[in-house]
Amino acid sequence: MTSVAAGEQSIVQPAPAGPAAQRIEALDFVRGVALCGILLMNITGFGLPDAYTNPQNAGGATGINLVTWIVTEIGFEGTQRALFSMLFGASVILFTSRLEAQGRPDAADIYMRRNLWLVGFGMINAFLLLWHGDILYTYGITALFLYPFRKLAGKWLMAIGLAALLAGAIWSFGESRNALAAAEAYPTAVAARDAGAQLTPEQEGAIATWEQQRANYKATPQRIADAVRAHTRGFWPAFTHAARATVIFQTWGLYRYFFDVFGMMLIGMGLFRLGVLTLERRRALYLAMVAGGYAIGLATNAWETRHIIDGGFSARAFAEVTTTYDLGRLGMTVGHLGLLLLFVRSGILRPVRRAFAAVGRMAITNYLVHSAICLVLFILLGEYGQLERHQLYYVVFAIWAFQLAFSPLWLRHFKFGPVEWLWRSLTYVRLQPMRRPPKTPAAAA
Repeated sequence: MTSVAAGEQSIVQPAPAGPAAQRIEALDFVRGVALCGILLMNITGFGLPDAYTNPQNAGGATGINLVTWIVTEIGFEGTQRALFSMLFGASVILFTSRLEAQGRPDAADIYMRRNLWLVGFGMINAFLLLWHGDILYTYGITALFLYPFRKLAGKWLMAIGLAALLAGAIWSFGESRNALAAAEAYPTAVAARDAGAQLTPEQEGAIATWEQQRANYKATPQRIADAVRAHTRGFWPAFTHAARATVIFQTWGLYRYFFDVFGMMLIGMGLFRLGVLTLERRRALYLAMVAGGYAIGLATNAWETRHIIDGGFSARAFAEVTTTYDLGRLGMTVGHLGLLLLFVRSGILRPVRRAFAAVGRMAITNYLVHSAICLVLFILLGEYGQLERHQLYYVVFAIWAFQLAFSPLWLRHFKFGPVEWLWRSLTYVRLQPMRRPPKTPAAAA
């Protein structure tokens, strides 16, 4: 791997021997930003009941709380996990290519063991740290399917990845159409039921489908109260409540959103192969990503958000915007990625870049720290459901500040984050060196 042309920011640090492998600043920086962005979106799930999608359920839906929802909905919804998935895909190529360059006959075993341990970390995050929206479990399983694609050319990885995203979008479109068809049939079916008529299977299906759709988006006061009570009465009540959501997310959710995660990972592999993520392409490409991505993403997401608000946050409004969700999300993700890569390419604000890159190098540790802090704050200290939506972001900014300061300090003395060290040791079935060797003074001339 080489650096970019002379006069531009070097993106590859020299690769020392041993476990301190070559690192690519652009990858680490984007991963660090995406990790912070994931908390920006996840915080409502940590601190409020049923408020991630519909702000009317909890946390406030007027004034600054509504503005907060609008900003995250237009600018960040779905994009940060997309970036994170892309970077994970790129890491697959980095990891496997290094193993194969070493001529290791057990490269496949190491790769599979690495991702199965990631599944284990996801289980800890979900069932011990009580984060029902964990992605490590999903990443670990999805990554098992990436191995056969690792040597494909970038254009084929991009094509297959986009095809996977299209499959997921078609699935979403079908769900939306079915829900809206049920909404149309619902009044007639309910009238027939109330009149004592024998319902057809289609009418029964329409009632069940639309009532479930409404429940997905609009929580009853009783459901909100039950969630708050469970999360503020100690670990065990919170565990039993969160475990139900976790089981659904790790079963149905895994294959419902498989194409989404798999496709984004493949696209990340393709972008790495094509030199986009390593800043080897012309500046014009990144400018085009910013201009084109934001033109599509902002227009689509702004329309969706306006439609939801005008529709009174109804289940129908949410179902109607599902048809364009993937287009807006992909556009915004491309725009964000282009902007972040241009920032790294510019070479400006080096301390900022290094801080975010350090967060990215310790991504798994920092991701689990999000869950641990929120477990203490919202469950053990009983703050779940007590803050307004905008107040949750004070927590987010405090965690960001801590991790941006702590991660560079930690990596000044250690080669890996704590969880990354454990993960690497488990992967290779051997304790890895952790501390950096002390710097020796330069010899006098």
